[in-house]
Amino acid sequence: MITLAIAEDHQALIDGMKLLFKEEADIMIVGEANDGETLIELVKNKKPSVVITDIRMPKCDGITATKIIKEKYPSTKVIAFSMFDQEEAIEQMKAAGASGYIMKNSSLQTLLNAIRSIAKNETFYDNAITSKDETSKETIILSRREKEILRLIGDGKSSHEIADILNIGKTTVDTHRKNLMKKINIKGRTELIRFAVERKYDF
Repeated sequence: MITLAIAEDHQALIDGMKLLFKEEADIMIVGEANDGETLIELVKNKKPSVVITDIRMPKCDGITATKIIKEKYPSTKVIAFSMFDQEEAIEQMKAAGASGYIMKNSSLQTLLNAIRSIAKNETFYDNAITSKDETSKETIILSRREKEILRLIGDGKSSHEIADILNIGKTTVDTHRKNLMKKINIKGRTELIRFAVERKYDF
């Protein structure tokens, strides 16, 4: 049995993963955390075989938490779970002791493959990272207005609220939302909100 701990500061993502793993007979979630300090305490008490952790978290980020976990509990394997595919972030997690790095927009099967591979002392890095190229980067060039709207989405604003703040029509906001989803290559309002929350300070 693979015992799993999940660290993510957005509770909705944790709840989603718990539902997805519910039917997996070989995986048991033993705890969850919304910040790095709680994750370290969770690992201390539950000794999970695998940890999935976000990089950006309050109190203690995923990189620091991973380093502490690997120093104190070396048998626990760590998977980074992030929206960020920057080489620096990946290398920092590797240096901290992570055995894998998965993008948040990856499929459930990819995440399951990563968990099971890492539980067997293997490493696993998302194909979205290893195969990315300059063309894929060019598709996420945003206009000034798109950046403004993305930041406001990340702040939890509705289309009506964004329209009022920017003094534009709601239909215009909705059109920008659709264009953003095409550029970022994601589907659905929930994924757009998640992307906006994770990336708003990058734009």
